[in-house]
Amino acid sequence: MRALLSALVLIATPALAQPAITDAQVRAFVARQEQAWNAGRIDAYFAAFTLDARFTDQAYVGDKPPVPYGTSTLVQARAQTRKAFARAKMREVGQVTRIERAADGRSVRVVSNVSSTIESSGKVRRICASRGQALVLRGGRLLSNGHTDTIFKCANR
Repeated sequence: MRALLSALVLIATPALAQPAITDAQVRAFVARQEQAWNAGRIDAYFAAFTLDARFTDQAYVGDKPPVPYGTSTLVQARAQTRKAFARAKMREVGQVTRIERAADGRSVRVVSNVSSTIESSGKVRRICASRGQALVLRGGRLLSNGHTDTIFKCANR
């Protein structure tokens, strides 16, 4: 019995010893995403996601629940992004507004307000969204399971 207990402790110790995700790590992760996106480094941007990541776009329509536009896999999102970057210059500026930590501290949900500027054919348009994404520790790396962008009307500035 003692040997079994010792074996269980040895197996569980590495999992228990792994540190919780800190707010500083979350903010740095989001900043690296923004930097990679703005530099057009698509491969670096998508390397920060799990292989099973999902990307969902939806929009608020008045006071009704958000209307989904669609969901993409990692492969689909990467291909769509390559096409979009070939046609337009895109830039994002985000601000983390909320970090919700799981009880074990090994995953978090982070919400950011993101303002995107898209320049194409001499025209500039701005899109604002609330971005929610789940971050997890995998193999010692912080990764995102994808994100949901909920588009809303930008405040006039």
